[in-house]
Amino acid sequence: MSATGDIRSSDMQSNETLGSSRIISIQNRSVATLSGAQMFGGIAVAGSVPAGALLAVSLTDSEAFAGLVQTAGVLGAAIFALPLARIALTRGRRPALASGYGLGAVGAILVIFGAVSKNVALVLFGSLFVGVASAASLQARYAATDLALPQHRARSLSYVVWAATIGAVLGPNLLNFSGSVGMSLGLPQLSGPYVVSAIALTLAVLILLVSLRPDPFQLATKLRQDQEPGTKIAHPKLRDGIDHLRTRPRAVLGIGAISIGHVVMIMVMVMTPVHMAHVDVTLQLIGLVISVHVAGMYAFSPLVGMAVDRFGRVPMILAGAVILALSCAISGLAPADNVLVLGIGLFLLGLGWSFTLIAGSTLVTDSVEANERPSVQGLSDLSMNAAGALGGVAAGLIMWAGGYGWLCAFAILPLIALAIWVRVPACRLHSNARSI
Repeated sequence: MSATGDIRSSDMQSNETLGSSRIISIQNRSVATLSGAQMFGGIAVAGSVPAGALLAVSLTDSEAFAGLVQTAGVLGAAIFALPLARIALTRGRRPALASGYGLGAVGAILVIFGAVSKNVALVLFGSLFVGVASAASLQARYAATDLALPQHRARSLSYVVWAATIGAVLGPNLLNFSGSVGMSLGLPQLSGPYVVSAIALTLAVLILLVSLRPDPFQLATKLRQDQEPGTKIAHPKLRDGIDHLRTRPRAVLGIGAISIGHVVMIMVMVMTPVHMAHVDVTLQLIGLVISVHVAGMYAFSPLVGMAVDRFGRVPMILAGAVILALSCAISGLAPADNVLVLGIGLFLLGLGWSFTLIAGSTLVTDSVEANERPSVQGLSDLSMNAAGALGGVAAGLIMWAGGYGWLCAFAILPLIALAIWVRVPACRLHSNARSI
């Protein structure tokens, strides 16, 4: 039997147990808990993105540092992707996710101290740990699939992605309010969003510690071991993930789609507030554009998940690449003070990202066996955030050298590569209506 056939056979055996009403109830409760934590995580992360870029520029008078703040956050998510996966394997999803959000809260406090002392190095160091909260949010999407049926994986994953909508849309729109909170505490205005971030991430930790019981990963592992005694539990080591990927071209495609979609999104999104600030667009309008972008990322994710389950993983990856390319063209041609056109471009940027993330993540999960998934999923998040970190650095340099229009033009190049990649025959093998 083929590797893909073995994976599907194993999944179907597990689903006989996972399909029980008790497990379905636990799965629904887990998704609800993960969603609650994601809401507060969304407030924290999305609110800090525009504030961090503007804070760096205000401290250094250099736009190149705007990209470095975002890069530090993405780098933090990349560095902690495998450690958080290892915690999940040895102790469960609850301590892994709570640790990630907790370190994010510590990072927000460090950024506040950096803003007060006008120490950009401390701001960057704090941003590194704020990025760990992003790593926790990313791992939460895989936690939603631990007990999910194979035919509902994309849907379950998308619900947790969608849950960040409320918080992520609120976060940027709280820039003025959180700035006022900061000043009322005697802090710099742009440190205010990090006060809100620290509070929100602390609440996310409390929700997970109290409500994510039983732990979905530990329960799924126990059920699999009960069905298949002697099942080996993989450890999230980088070399293990690479070994698995050597014979899994579709999993490599999934990781590539996630990483390319993310790097394009980071490059354009992080420099849009700086582009708008050139013509003195108000913080409120900048926050509105970013919130529309975040709505595109999360608001339609359940529909995206249904489309991925219905029409297949690879076609939806290609759809995401097309939407991202369109967004780059619209944004790159828009005047800096045209809030409407930039809002449309940034909305499409978020929607295209949603397609590549959900379709790519589901393809990764589908393409490897259950005992291989944690190491490959950890490697996927590592690759995604490493690509995003490079994108943040590149965005600042391209913006400095050529401007926002050139930045958007350069962002289209990896999307062309992805469109070619999905046509590789090996990436379309063993396809069916749900996985093509």
